[in-house]
Amino acid sequence: MRIAYFINQYPKVSHSFIRREILALERQGLTVQRIALRGWDAELQDAEDATERGNTRYVLQSGMRGLLKPTWQVLCRQPRQFFRALWLAMRLGLRADRPWPYHMIYLAEACQVLQWLQAGEAQHVHAHFGTNSTEVVMLAHVLGGPAYSFTVHGPEEFDKPQFLHLGEKVRRAAFVVAVSSYGRSQLYRWVAHDHWAKVKVVHCGLERSFHEVAPASVPAALRLVCVGRLCEQKGQLLLLEAARILAARPICFELVLAGDGDMRGQIEALIARYGLQQYVRITGWISGAQVRGEILAARALVLPSFAEGLPVVIMEAMALRRPVLTTYVAGIPELVQPGENGWLFPAGAVDELATAMAECLAQPVEVLQRMGEAARQRVLQRHDIDTEAARLASYFKASA
Repeated sequence: MRIAYFINQYPKVSHSFIRREILALERQGLTVQRIALRGWDAELQDAEDATERGNTRYVLQSGMRGLLKPTWQVLCRQPRQFFRALWLAMRLGLRADRPWPYHMIYLAEACQVLQWLQAGEAQHVHAHFGTNSTEVVMLAHVLGGPAYSFTVHGPEEFDKPQFLHLGEKVRRAAFVVAVSSYGRSQLYRWVAHDHWAKVKVVHCGLERSFHEVAPASVPAALRLVCVGRLCEQKGQLLLLEAARILAARPICFELVLAGDGDMRGQIEALIARYGLQQYVRITGWISGAQVRGEILAARALVLPSFAEGLPVVIMEAMALRRPVLTTYVAGIPELVQPGENGWLFPAGAVDELATAMAECLAQPVEVLQRMGEAARQRVLQRHDIDTEAARLASYFKASA
């Protein structure tokens, strides 16, 4: 079967789970055409991402002028379908997260995507995230393209479902993927019961390199690592508040913030304000192998997120035999079990976060080892990439 993947930006440091999914689908025997809006000039840390970039076609690489020709060609060849798609794009531009001119651009992008799908003989197209990427493949479908599906991760889609017209996208799709049972329940809210059967749960999966990493003992060093973009939803500012509490007790520890992002300046300023320079280190963007090294060098992963879907980094840490300290948010409690493989605390609760951190730092290494083994077993049962890709492939084939 020939399918296509359409992503807003690909490859991307934070989108390694999409790369894993595509490669696993190809191991299932599917041919996967990669199409993205942008990403041809992004800075990459992984060699695998560099390879994927060479396999990807980019809609906006020639700028907006590059969309004029395919838009005109689709209008001339199939005017009825074009005006049907135009009407839909205009309607989606009303009461939307972006004004209607953006939706005219999405239509032009859909015309280019349509031609590439037809040239590649794609039988189905799949998008990740229920935002503009899904709107583009939906418009391409109205223009005469193949059936489409999309994966909803959250939290963005659940923050503004009406402004993203999430219900419309589900109704027109062949099927929709949620990455957790919680995500499935949120999709149920925005479509009639007749469409519930379309909503499937397919977990993000881990590649074999995480399965096959040799066991590494939990270090004696009192170190915790937080992996993720430096942004408001990941809760790093709250983490610094908790670190301030621990430093005042005093507890000797190290906190590593592995990642980068728009809030780095604000985070660095708070570190200086609280005098935490000797406790906190920021790595900036690092490769997947370096992230793995930072996780293995820590006692546990701490992720005090305010909003999530189901973070892949939690799965990665658990596969590497490290317990996790994180929040009761979205699909996280489906994976992390308090007392068994980690700690859960309410989002936004700085005292509970500080208590969980202190408890983890005080645990004997042997206890953390046992929790890490339990974490590994739990994640491998639920998040094997080949098992999940086989499930997704069966939905593609059924839709065709």
